[in-house]
Amino acid sequence: MAGLALRSCRRGLSRFLSRGGLAPSLAPHTKGDRRHKSTVQYATRPDLPTLAYRRVKGKSPGVVFLPGYGSNMNGQKAEALEEFCRSLGHSYLRFDYTGHGASEGVLAEGTIGTWKKDVLFMLDEVAEGPQILVGSSIGGWLMLLAAIARPEKTAALVGISTAADHIVTSFNSLPLETKMEFQEKGEWTVPSKHSEEGAYKFSMDFLREAENHCVLHSPLPVTCPVRLIHGLKDEDVPWHISMQVAERVLSADVDVILRRHGQHRMSEKDDIKLMVYTIDDLIDKLTTMV
Repeated sequence: MAGLALRSCRRGLSRFLSRGGLAPSLAPHTKGDRRHKSTVQYATRPDLPTLAYRRVKGKSPGVVFLPGYGSNMNGQKAEALEEFCRSLGHSYLRFDYTGHGASEGVLAEGTIGTWKKDVLFMLDEVAEGPQILVGSSIGGWLMLLAAIARPEKTAALVGISTAADHIVTSFNSLPLETKMEFQEKGEWTVPSKHSEEGAYKFSMDFLREAENHCVLHSPLPVTCPVRLIHGLKDEDVPWHISMQVAERVLSADVDVILRRHGQHRMSEKDDIKLMVYTIDDLIDKLTTMV
């Protein structure tokens, strides 16, 4: 963290921060400003739901944002990253998983495997060149799966409140009687302040399918730089999961950054600044290496 704080801002990052640097909707727009939000586009796939995405073309490495469960590509972190990437001239891609946001499909019918396919499709067919994958919550789980499946497309990883394996391990840690009750009902109801209904519902089929994608039971063949940011006051996904990820990846370049007052969404102004500084530092490292 000290290294990030001491590193001087590059020109694009300096401009981004001086403008407010949180999101296009929050930054002041001056007369004659050419900046604009990317337009929504749609990627069609044979026999699979169409995916909505926003894309900014630019230099390599690019940045890809992977949102959390039930979220979409229009959140504060996603929008702030677009503004940041524009300021540096680097490419940027954000999109909605199947059943999320403007993409086709039904959320309740999606699985970890479904959304992993979405990520891989976008990396293969839309993103160009190596990418820094930025995953929030379940997006952090998906970024690890993508890094394992597409190492040649993965330049670095930035996890924010990474929820690797979390749904499965949380259910398995329930008392036996409680698990049996949910199994009889056929679904697990998890209270959440992030859901409009006040809770998320996961079917037993969803949980069984998710077990096939758990990554923390053995070493992770991820060798690129990894940065993991987590809030100590995260009430949804415990911070020790980021520590577990750091222990499992094979990369020799891994940092874990814990925010004392950080909560799950990590969308406060200082949280977003930290995310941006972290990605800027990685871009600097990666371009210097080349």
